[in-house]
Amino acid sequence: MTALPVVPPKEDAPATPLDALAAFHPTRSFRHDAWRRFRRNKLALLGLGLLILLVLVALIGPLLVQDPYASARDVFRTAPDAQHWFGTDQVGRDVLARVVYGIRLSLLIGLTATALETTIGIVLGAVAGWWGRFVDTVIMRIVDILLGIPYFVLAFAFIAVVGRGVSAVVITLGLTSWLTTARVVRASFLQAKMLEYVEAARAVGVPAPRIIWRHILPNVIQPVIVLAAIGLGTAVLAEAALSFLGLGVQEPTPSLGLMIARSRSFFSTCPWLLVFPGAAIMITVLGFLLVGDGLRDALDVKEQS
Repeated sequence: MTALPVVPPKEDAPATPLDALAAFHPTRSFRHDAWRRFRRNKLALLGLGLLILLVLVALIGPLLVQDPYASARDVFRTAPDAQHWFGTDQVGRDVLARVVYGIRLSLLIGLTATALETTIGIVLGAVAGWWGRFVDTVIMRIVDILLGIPYFVLAFAFIAVVGRGVSAVVITLGLTSWLTTARVVRASFLQAKMLEYVEAARAVGVPAPRIIWRHILPNVIQPVIVLAAIGLGTAVLAEAALSFLGLGVQEPTPSLGLMIARSRSFFSTCPWLLVFPGAAIMITVLGFLLVGDGLRDALDVKEQS
């Protein structure tokens, strides 16, 4: 009986079926796919461009404009001209300088407050979703009670306790805006902790904090990122609203909402006092909302390539 000749495998032949599949369709990371989907969204790119512009204004603008606190007695409520591009306000301060500093303050408050409320929401949502039972019931009932209170009533209550000013606004926004994040994280944890790989980790004795941090949280962080991006715009708008009502940032600190509040009686004669800070608020909020909407589509694992 003649033995069949052994044909050596080709050097470039795939060793396993997975290698063959990878050679036919090269694998891409989730981050690469998410960025590719984000780039396809023209509105999301517009929002990203607006945010980049605002960040540049906040970082470089203060070096190029006049002193936002300096007032001149002979230039009260002057129209935009070559010296004051956005005109001057009712006490002779340069509106452009105050808008630039107001944008920087709004971004600072928005980022800080969003970081605070996201942290609180993740921690409480993870605790409620992982341990469940009594802990879940207590945390969710607190969330339900706070959601039943109108937002500004709740904010007024916190401001009455912590006072007014920049720090008070950050604390107020952070302590009143974590409710939605906590509910989303809790729901994601309730689903993720029933998965096989989580049950296997618990069966071999992996500590709960390690399971939460290494195995569950990375898989539930995507909706939190979207909520944080949208929450940044909401925080900027809420800060402007509180300052407009006299409960947020106080004079003479430049605040976009406070500028509108102090100038509303001059709208018929000096519209630039409201138009420029109002446009800055609109552009900031629009940029965050467009980016948040784009992230929602880009991070959706069900999105078609």
